Amino acid sequence: MIQQVDKHTTTHSKSAGLSNGVKYLKRTLASTLPLAALLAADIAAAQNQQLQNPLTINDISGFISLVLKVMVMVALPIISFFIVYSGFLFISAQGNQEALSKAKTNLLYVLIGSILILGAWVISTLIGGTVTQLVR
Repeated sequence: MIQQVDKHTTTHSKSAGLSNGVKYLKRTLASTLPLAALLAADIAAAQNQQLQNPLTINDISGFISLVLKVMVMVALPIISFFIVYSGFLFISAQGNQEALSKAKTNLLYVLIGSILILGAWVISTLIGGTVTQLVR
């Protein structure tokens, strides 16, 4: 009799899991179908429109210049933070040669990174200006 109860319990839990799966499927379809209908309506409405360029740039040189300008705008606060952090490392070294060496290395890496970022922006600006003058 215990075996029958175990079989009945196992069958019952499988059917409960199956009904939970069906409920989940119904819930998913009920929430997905209206969204799909709205998406289809948007696609149908968009077929009559042309794509608009969200950027104010029409050529690749302007795009590269804009990307580098944004990169410099993001990098300047980060560079400033790491210069201050390097100063903190120098102050906290207090004569410890190992900590002083770490501070010098950190400052060197910050300066190299800032030269690379700002140098790329300057070179891009110079080349872009030269090309613009040659095209006119």
